Amino acid sequence: MCAAVEAFFARLAQHGERVALVEGERTLSYTKLLAAVTPRSRYLSAQGARRVALALDNGIDWVLWDLAALHAGLVCVPLPAFFSAEQQRHVLDSAGIDCLIGAGAPGFTSVEGDIHRRSVAHPAALHANTCKITYTSGTTGQPKGVCLDLDTQLAVAGSLLEASASREVQRHLCILPLATLLENIAGVYAPLLAGARVELMPMAQIGLTGASGFDLARFLQALQAAQPHSLILLPQLLLALVSAAERQLPLPGSLRFVAVGGGRVAAQLLERADALGLPIFEGYGLSECASVVCLNTPEQRRIGSTGKPLGHLQVRLADDGEVLVKDARMLGYLGEPAPQGEWLGSGDLGHFEDGFLVLHGRKKHQFITAYGRNVNPEWVEAELVQQLPIAQAWLHGEALPGNVAVLVPRVANTPDAQLQAAVDEVNHGLPDYARVHRWLRAEAPFNASNELATANGRLRRAALFTHYQSAIHELMAEGVPA
Repeated sequence: MCAAVEAFFARLAQHGERVALVEGERTLSYTKLLAAVTPRSRYLSAQGARRVALALDNGIDWVLWDLAALHAGLVCVPLPAFFSAEQQRHVLDSAGIDCLIGAGAPGFTSVEGDIHRRSVAHPAALHANTCKITYTSGTTGQPKGVCLDLDTQLAVAGSLLEASASREVQRHLCILPLATLLENIAGVYAPLLAGARVELMPMAQIGLTGASGFDLARFLQALQAAQPHSLILLPQLLLALVSAAERQLPLPGSLRFVAVGGGRVAAQLLERADALGLPIFEGYGLSECASVVCLNTPEQRRIGSTGKPLGHLQVRLADDGEVLVKDARMLGYLGEPAPQGEWLGSGDLGHFEDGFLVLHGRKKHQFITAYGRNVNPEWVEAELVQQLPIAQAWLHGEALPGNVAVLVPRVANTPDAQLQAAVDEVNHGLPDYARVHRWLRAEAPFNASNELATANGRLRRAALFTHYQSAIHELMAEGVPA
């Protein structure tokens, strides 16, 4: 066992009989957690496992197997349930998985219960010290494996503890899938290092199913049952929480620190949360940096920003505004050479305001209008989906005299007049070059089935352009409204 792993488990042992993990009626103290990890670690070693994929629902067993792989010195690869079957096969094959824990897959033989094995003759070479491979869904092509060591993951966890220390978080409820690196590190490792209690529920009980299914009633029931101090939410979940509070639906009074990330959050939504007294703190991170890079805190917070850089790393901007990160980086992508240089390019554009990082959008998504104006579509799209009638939005304006939005109504039969009113409301707060000058009603929601979005909801912009190119051309032939 390497020194970092040994130190990690020694830290957990210090918490003794405090409650560590809870799932329904099942509760494990830190002492019992460690007692459960050891035999699982020995079992994996006895099986000759080298690379272990976790395909379990959120729960205590997911955490125990993750820690067992770490304890045994094996490589752990979380397998997201929201990936398509093809993407999951790609993960299993590209990572050279020889042990699968969870539902079986072609080529694997069941050994015992949820344990499945196969022989892998020539697994892909790994970067030295890799203990976890997290796959980014990406917006095009197959997911890419990000190789991480333990030290970098624990550095993030330690900085998150410092950032939230004043709120004295003692109970965290895992909302996101544990296969999501953000929840894995910020929702499991960080609370465990602090001796806090991690509440775990199956995803269906949380109210999340598939890539985008959401049951608000179950979500609120889960919050009331757990009475957590902290949560990690995606922007759409935050919107649901805020909307529920505005409708005076009951929320737990226990919340102390609700982090939100994974996509652009409109300042308007954060202001609505503030008016309700919700403790929301926006952050920003990358899988390539082992998750969180910047975070607003109770002591240092600015709405509209992603916060200041965490203590274990440095952030600066390139000449073109790209966000660069130092001292917290992946070992490299699986199957590719290690990144060169001290600074890692994020692919995101932004600027600083008094030390707070404000993001503009993805560098590769930026388009240039016919009038030479640079527009980051994610900014406008985030504003559009804050409007009640609009569920999804895609903005296009490359080389056009005006910008065109393709809108997915929240309710299928929403009248055009309501959508136009929502667009007008957004345009009122935008500069002319970024406004929605024309819009189209989408033929169907953007999702993985029609390949217009990834499994976790990110827009496939090239596919959207191909699909709607003719319609946009016809619309713009009518001209841009004065």
